[in-house]
Amino acid sequence: RCIGDLKAQTAACTRGAQALVALCHAEGEPVVTAFMRHVQDNAEEAVRAAISRLTDGERVVEMDNGACIKVAVRIDSVSRSATIDFTGTSPQLPDNFNAPYSVAQAAVLYVFRCLAGNDLPMNDGCMRPLKLIVPEGSMLRPKAPAAVVAGNVETSQIITDALFGALGVLAASEGTMNNFTFGNANHQYYETICGGAGAGNGFVGASAVQTHMTNSRLTDPEVLESRFPVLVEEFSTRACSGGKGHWPGGDGVIRRIKFREAMTASLLSGRRRTRPFGLAGGDDALPGSARVERSDGRTETLAACDRAELQPGDCIIIETPGGGGYGA
Repeated sequence: RCIGDLKAQTAACTRGAQALVALCHAEGEPVVTAFMRHVQDNAEEAVRAAISRLTDGERVVEMDNGACIKVAVRIDSVSRSATIDFTGTSPQLPDNFNAPYSVAQAAVLYVFRCLAGNDLPMNDGCMRPLKLIVPEGSMLRPKAPAAVVAGNVETSQIITDALFGALGVLAASEGTMNNFTFGNANHQYYETICGGAGAGNGFVGASAVQTHMTNSRLTDPEVLESRFPVLVEEFSTRACSGGKGHWPGGDGVIRRIKFREAMTASLLSGRRRTRPFGLAGGDDALPGSARVERSDGRTETLAACDRAELQPGDCIIIETPGGGGYGA
């Protein structure tokens, strides 16, 4: 899968470069350069305007493995700029939940682009008013040969929640992508499973949505069942899993899949021990869980990161976390 990702990225960059060269030939390089500058300047101004509405804040968010993401945001109202300081975040980890610096930077960019409130094209102008401090040797700037595979899909979600929480604008969302894979010699499948979004001042959290750093869609049940030897027996909203509050958090989901062939299934997730936090007096959401129900009636609980050997008739049931509530 990693080779496929690299090939896709190379193809996308090549196609983008070809389109940019064609645009320069059609409109002239000075015109293209000027419009690029305008787009970045507009993004910069939008982020500075958002920063002017913010105040200093900090947050420490614990992960299921005991590591903590600590962030302090300091606002300079005169220059309309912000310093985002991750000093105090856990040191580099022995597991694979370390995240490269680029992941922390992407999470910061995402948060401030959201706060800008406009449909801004993603560009470097958004980062001009922002200064990042990420200590070397921390889990957000690890040294080689640190394992980082869960950093992009899991730790990024906690970084985002910590930033929104530090700024006091949004309770925690599910905080995990619920990465679920299964396969055998003939079939391989990977999906991320949605959950609850956090609430904010004036709005409830959405239920059963992909939140923040994940944007993938699930395969339609009809397509999944026609291409893989599985049955989607349930895919429903997990009632009352969102945090209570004046503005309640969104609910997670329940996903139940039965296997018609022997398969190996794996789960890479978080928020099974810790709970998505509420803000301003709002309640925390329920954590997630997963289990295997064997065809003979036995039940086995799965950890946040786990694998299971499944036989025909066995089911996996995954319950995803909700989002935190806002306001008492």
